[in-house]
Amino acid sequence: MAMSQIVNTYPLSNYSFGTKEPKLEKDTSVADRLARMKINYMKEGMRTSVDAILLVQEHNHPHILLLQIGNTFCKLPGGRLKPGENEVEGLKRKLTSKLGGNSAGLVPDWKVGECVATWWRPNFETMMYPYCPPHITKPKECKRLYVVHLSEKEYFAVPKNLKLLAVPLFELYDNVQRYGPVISTIPQQLSRFHFNMISS
Repeated sequence: MAMSQIVNTYPLSNYSFGTKEPKLEKDTSVADRLARMKINYMKEGMRTSVDAILLVQEHNHPHILLLQIGNTFCKLPGGRLKPGENEVEGLKRKLTSKLGGNSAGLVPDWKVGECVATWWRPNFETMMYPYCPPHITKPKECKRLYVVHLSEKEYFAVPKNLKLLAVPLFELYDNVQRYGPVISTIPQQLSRFHFNMISS
């Protein structure tokens, strides 16, 4: 029998959090975002984005760090790659932009691990699928989710207009209404890993 890959998870209390300048959203509505996506597609082709699954533990249960915008919308840290940019290097760049401190010594050591999911956006619509429908020859976005292994202690600088939440896997599981299809299926994607809960 194949051994499960091990993910070390450290207590949330190991990590320290500060704030930095706001990172304002480029769009004020979903319609604006899709319209901007359409313009970028005409210029650059399919959008490629990468998101990070950052894991910590509380009460001996894995939690995922999510950025909350306003009172309801949550997203994984990450974002759009530049044309031709390497996925791993691009994800490190986006993580540093979203959560890194303002000096080099305050930037976490992002250890990008396994790609656990690929999602496709067939059209300029909100729906994404974990497969590309066979009749779609020119998908509009490909999004990949990577596990990023955190060190035992890190400092995260959270933009002032965002909140960083630690959400337990049991809260995410099958909770499409609250978190959407991409985030609510992360518990299934992580089920092949063995979580090594380190209390320190």
